[in-house]
Amino acid sequence: MTTHHLEEESPPKIGSLIQSLRTQRGMTLEDLSRIAGVSKSMLSEIERDRANPTIAVTWRLANAFGMGLDQLFASTVEDSATIQLVSVPETPTMSSNFHHYQLRILGPMSLAGKYEWYELILAKEGKLQSEAHDPGTEEHLTVISGEVEITQNGQIQIVQQGETARYKADVPHTIQNLRTGETRGLLVVIHNNS
Repeated sequence: MTTHHLEEESPPKIGSLIQSLRTQRGMTLEDLSRIAGVSKSMLSEIERDRANPTIAVTWRLANAFGMGLDQLFASTVEDSATIQLVSVPETPTMSSNFHHYQLRILGPMSLAGKYEWYELILAKEGKLQSEAHDPGTEEHLTVISGEVEITQNGQIQIVQQGETARYKADVPHTIQNLRTGETRGLLVVIHNNS
């Protein structure tokens, strides 16, 4: 009986769902490609239902939208009245083993390029080195635990636990852990030209 029921159902149209979520959040194919780590050509094929994404690709796309796989398949564009919870494993994360940092993307993808916020975790000797962002971009870093050194435009500022540093991020800048243990902070990026 269950098998008969499954045969009658058609698989969800993942392509149109991905396209709806992307456009609802004001993201371009390029934005989604960069955040999800899926090629632009593959995304285009998926959105036109010409390619079926693997579970791994679908999971990356769900993460890019700040959702779990179950939320992705159950979501509708109109259903925004409920409280959305993003669990720890579903939180998109960028990291560098070489520079010993991890950035957990806390803000919704719909605000990417306008307001972004992250949990920044720096291991011993960890650093987040950034090129200049778009003109007018600012960063606000609150150190939750530990101590960091911010270098920007030849200026160095030590930021201790509980302190917040606000600085222009449209020039190259670096945030470095000064402690032997792990340092954590809340990093808010504001794109003023958007």
